[in-house]
Amino acid sequence: MKKLVLFILLISTVLWAQDKTPVTVKSSQVTSGVVLITISEHGKTFDLRCNDGHLYCKAVKPGEYQMVRLAKNRGMYDCQNVDLYPKTADTEQEEKLGEYCLNE
Repeated sequence: MKKLVLFILLISTVLWAQDKTPVTVKSSQVTSGVVLITISEHGKTFDLRCNDGHLYCKAVKPGEYQMVRLAKNRGMYDCQNVDLYPKTADTEQEEKLGEYCLNE
């Protein structure tokens, strides 16, 4: 029984694991109710989008941040959802700056 419980805990941890990566926000703008943020991750450029007015939709300033890719079917958007944190944040303890749809 103990092995089964340990196995279930291990699997649930893996399923809920988050992919953290440092990113650089290059620009941020609000257009027609959509926040568009251009980021650089490992030399590649991507866009983050969210609907202006949502609780966790914020146009952040250019600089260094930490991005967390959420597991599939997690988050408010029908896409790859990501959370943005300050560069030095403990993502398990601190509140996110925003939640975005990652356009790769």
